[in-house]
Amino acid sequence: MANAPLRMGPTEWGLIVLQSMLWGSAYFFIAIARNDMPALSISTLRLAPAFVVLLTIVLSLGYRLPATWAEWRLFIFFSAFNNVIPFVLVVYGQKEATGGMAAIFNATAPLFGVFLAHLLTHDEKLSWNRLAGILMGIAGVAVLVGHNIAGGSMASLLAYLALLGAPFCYAMSNVFVRRRLSHYEPFILAVTQMAGALILSLALALVIDRPWTRPIPALEIIAAVVAMGVLASALASLCHFTVLQRAGATNALLVTLIMPLTPIVLGGLFLGDRLTPRDIAGALIIAAALIIIDGRIIRRLQRSEARR
Repeated sequence: MANAPLRMGPTEWGLIVLQSMLWGSAYFFIAIARNDMPALSISTLRLAPAFVVLLTIVLSLGYRLPATWAEWRLFIFFSAFNNVIPFVLVVYGQKEATGGMAAIFNATAPLFGVFLAHLLTHDEKLSWNRLAGILMGIAGVAVLVGHNIAGGSMASLLAYLALLGAPFCYAMSNVFVRRRLSHYEPFILAVTQMAGALILSLALALVIDRPWTRPIPALEIIAAVVAMGVLASALASLCHFTVLQRAGATNALLVTLIMPLTPIVLGGLFLGDRLTPRDIAGALIIAAALIIIDGRIIRRLQRSEARR
């Protein structure tokens, strides 16, 4: 699998669209639960059902889990950057931002991804269109956070920096998979990273959150976190790792281009969230940057123009 040619066809695009809806729902569920549960407790509670679902699927399909500590050590390290750290950063960031805004920040992942992939992989090198996309994406981020740097509150600035830290972690973990774990089947990657994340989150939650000292959350809060685990963690992971191995680290991050639509729609319908004109402007600039990075639309336009 590591040496298979990368491809981006209808199947891969279909998986990206499905993942965008599943993954995007997480920001809506976080908005529901963030004020009633600490971040690490939310992480642990969502990971438990996600791991059960993935383990059941993997075992029913006849896969075998890694058997050595050396392998599990890699998966636990990977889990920290692909799951635990970015999730905690997003929960922290959403204390000052809506789910839609958090998802827009997450859309910067390909900006980090194309640069890291250029440095650390052999088949995803930086091109002129990708460099131009990175520069435009930086401009979009500047639109989103510039007012906080100029005179906004420190709490908002730290929240936005946390929301930028999450996609950087995702980009690093995607490249790590391509370099060190690409010989594993997508289903194995999904369940092992979920297991590693559950181990880390549970250990940290017991030490930091001390959940036995807190009141039991309301039933709707627990239901939201469990739904997040099954939909946004388990099923979205299967889509993600399949696209990652079939289409590469940069293409796998394109899900962030359309993913903000889900939390924006759900937040607007059920939570009364609204984006400001500045937020929309920054999102559009980032979306344009991702289209330039992807390059497909530009190439089609060029071919169409050449045929005239």
